[in-house]
Amino acid sequence: MTTEIRQFTGGFTDTNGYLFHAPEGWLGIDAPEGLAIWLDAQGVRLAALFLTHWHFDHVMDAARIAREHHCPIYAWRPSTRRDRLDDMVEGFLGRPLGLEDYPVHHPLENADTAHIAGTTFLIRHVPGHSPDSLVLIHEPSRVIFSGDTVMDGGIGRTDFPGGSHEQLVTGIVGKILTFPGDFRIHPGHGGISTVRDELAGNPYLLRAGGNYQSSPRGFSRH
Repeated sequence: MTTEIRQFTGGFTDTNGYLFHAPEGWLGIDAPEGLAIWLDAQGVRLAALFLTHWHFDHVMDAARIAREHHCPIYAWRPSTRRDRLDDMVEGFLGRPLGLEDYPVHHPLENADTAHIAGTTFLIRHVPGHSPDSLVLIHEPSRVIFSGDTVMDGGIGRTDFPGGSHEQLVTGIVGKILTFPGDFRIHPGHGGISTVRDELAGNPYLLRAGGNYQSSPRGFSRH
């Protein structure tokens, strides 16, 4: 089974957002800055929005999309300014982010699956980059939306509050790289890869005797 997937990249961190064509309409995965305007230009109305994690660059347009599209949001749970890194980023930029609080209509804190927009997804909780990080898997389409867990030869940063390099690598190995090699990985930053690509060439996951170990340097630039 194949389905149409469209990609948008926006914001100063070049964050990816995706559209997944589900039976009941378009599902959005993450809401980087500029996504709402892009959706209007595409003539797309969302049936639902899924957020992989609550860091600012993935949720900038979430409140606007929920308001304008009247669509439910699926996420780990509601976020706070601290969760989103608002104060840290505003201090770096020297200006307000202008990030609105967004609703979470369907908390997924204890979910292994979710039925969204007419189809069923597997949900995997893979903390380490962010405590709430969720990975969304659609088995019929053989696609994984990985957020900022594993990303085209890299892994997510673990130096933010609540981060853990060991926890992230363990989660990637045990909950993502166990899928068949041809499953495509659509990450929160960078290009698309596959499970096979990450097993063979991700320098942050060193293979020794059939076991995966953490690399000496625990995070990519994202």
